Amino acid sequence: MSILVVAEQSNGSVKKATFAALTAAREIASATGLPIHLAVFGTGAEAAANALTGYGAASVVHAGDESLANTLAAPTAAAVAAVVKDVGAQWLLAPSTTSGKDFLPRAAVRLGAGLASDIVRVKNDGGHVSLVRPMWAGNVLGTVVIDTAVKAATVRTSDFEAAGPTGGSSPVSASASATAAARGAAGKSRFVSFDASGGNRPELTEADTVVAGGRGLKSAEVFKSTMEPLADAFRAAIGASRAAVDSGYAPNDYQVGQTGKSVAPNLYIAVAISGAIQHLAGMKNSKTIVAINKDGDAPIFQVADYGLVADAFKAVPELIEKVKAIKGT
Repeated sequence: MSILVVAEQSNGSVKKATFAALTAAREIASATGLPIHLAVFGTGAEAAANALTGYGAASVVHAGDESLANTLAAPTAAAVAAVVKDVGAQWLLAPSTTSGKDFLPRAAVRLGAGLASDIVRVKNDGGHVSLVRPMWAGNVLGTVVIDTAVKAATVRTSDFEAAGPTGGSSPVSASASATAAARGAAGKSRFVSFDASGGNRPELTEADTVVAGGRGLKSAEVFKSTMEPLADAFRAAIGASRAAVDSGYAPNDYQVGQTGKSVAPNLYIAVAISGAIQHLAGMKNSKTIVAINKDGDAPIFQVADYGLVADAFKAVPELIEKVKAIKGT
């Protein structure tokens, strides 16, 4: 028996979310004594697999068939299930990202596995592993035990430190069974194109700095004119509260929070965001949090390392000018 972690990558570059999931896997391995295997799929999978050889896995397998391009859910789930059987995995983990949440439940169904989504902690009770996950929109944390033969979980990446290399060199191999399973499950689906809403800015879940706007920005036009120059000044990704997204100020894939994306950048700047508990759940583990809000009683200030009670329409342009002056741009 073993633990399988499905790594996330883009054109051969391993994403940060992978290393948080690997940390969770190491905690399960510490409790159970099971070895860890890594699997990588999609375009560039072989290069990503070679980049993961120093992380202490018993093996790293990859499959880069065309049917797995952009991690299409159905073929990826089939490929994952095939590798689980090949390595005899008792545990199956993947990052709780857009793609992880898409393919892992499908893989769990194929395997008859119980699934815990969005786990934030691994608990070890004398070798018996339980998982902690948020429930009721993040208002409570529940401890769950999976009693199926194969146990699956998506890992909230902002709640686990990134795993570092351990040395050594794991064997790397292509998985013929994963490729065959993916082709068989692809059906009529195929990857056509990928349009990134953030343009040339960093991906939201990968960025070292995130600037996020809230409903207090009042319109889509003001959101764009306020947040884009701020993001450019900090070379940051742009996020948004659910209220801003629901109001049509920002696209859905900007959303940070319980029902959006979880982020933990080195710097998170919240502009005109009140700080509802659902939003805090998605960014509270950021290393440094800066809040700009005209309401001094806004909940966001309870988690902020630095808070500025000010009108965002005045404070943000001043901040941009200060940053540009420091950078000499």
